[in-house]
Amino acid sequence: MPFDPTSLTYDGNGLIPVIAQDHSTGEVLMFAWMNADAVMLTLTTGQVTYWSRSRAAFWVKGETSGHTQRLIDFRIDCDRDCLLVLVQQTGPACHTNRQSCFYTAVRDGAEVELSTPIT
Repeated sequence: MPFDPTSLTYDGNGLIPVIAQDHSTGEVLMFAWMNADAVMLTLTTGQVTYWSRSRAAFWVKGETSGHTQRLIDFRIDCDRDCLLVLVQQTGPACHTNRQSCFYTAVRDGAEVELSTPIT
């Protein structure tokens, strides 16, 4: 049965949340959004393509930074309203130059920085 991106559940802005995870380590790298066209671009090109809400434009991960995400696996959750992309990450995933966007934890009531930028 061919995949139909319109079978996914998008929000009122036509977007669906996406979590990117490193396929080899299991580390959660980042969270972003896709629309139906970004879904299809990701599946057809193998380069993970998001929808930038601030720029109202496609955002091919790594297009300007070189920190690319090559699609390994594309997964849909049980409610069809959230995606998980398993990727081969080249370079840091976060715009702060960290491996993951999730580099801050709250422990004992205080924020703790778990990693520093990659130099």
